[in-house]
Amino acid sequence: MTHTNSTRFAGGSGFAGLRERFAAFRGGIRGLVMAALGLAIVLLVWQAIVRAFSVPVYLVPAPTDVLVALYNDRILLAQNAVPTITEAALGFLLGNIFAILVAISFVYNKIVEDLFYPVAILIKTIPIIAIAPVLKIMLGNGIEPKVLIAALICFFPTLVNAVQGFRAVNPQLIELMHVLSASKTQVFRRVRFYAALPYAFAALKVSVTMCVLGAIVGEWIGANTGIGYLILQSMYVFDTPRLFATIIVASLMAIAGFALVTWVESRVIHWDPGENF
Repeated sequence: MTHTNSTRFAGGSGFAGLRERFAAFRGGIRGLVMAALGLAIVLLVWQAIVRAFSVPVYLVPAPTDVLVALYNDRILLAQNAVPTITEAALGFLLGNIFAILVAISFVYNKIVEDLFYPVAILIKTIPIIAIAPVLKIMLGNGIEPKVLIAALICFFPTLVNAVQGFRAVNPQLIELMHVLSASKTQVFRRVRFYAALPYAFAALKVSVTMCVLGAIVGEWIGANTGIGYLILQSMYVFDTPRLFATIIVASLMAIAGFALVTWVESRVIHWDPGENF
């Protein structure tokens, strides 16, 4: 009897879990459908307004004009997307790795935090478009200034979130680790690291989109290839369909980066992020 009841309970639990997963899947599909419907409505209204008022294509192109430009210039867009993706990816890695290392030093050394946290805030307050020319003069016209600009724009969000995450630990758990004679390295590996992961991924999802912007800004200052360069070139010759197409490519790059970080987060974090470590 006990075995039968246990089997029924297990089956019921499995069915409930399956139903919850199906409900979540259905909710996700519904969200995608609604988003696609909303985008379609916006595009139809945009198309109708442009055609109804005979807006010149060099001012505002119709969505169909942009689609044609996306197809006709697909090779050009792909070729210019490669250097921008490279710059953004390198800047993302450099900025976030450095931010996490600095956050660790802040958590374990109060003097270092008091000395350099205000400096980090000061750098953040300077518009990135104002820093870009200085970096171009210092580093030249190669890939280095673009990567550094992308790294700078990623650095501060990750630094703030990582510091907060490393400190978002239950004090009783830290005390327990001390009672067990755990070293600082063991406390970091077993407790602080896992407490900081949800905060770090929240920052990474922001910075992965911002690093694309940083790379594009760097290309505006000086480049002969890349999405930023193509945006300026299209603007100067009033090729607005290609300009809009280039903007769409930049947006797709940021979306792809966000999706990749979200996928990695789902594979790394297997617990409730709201849990108090």
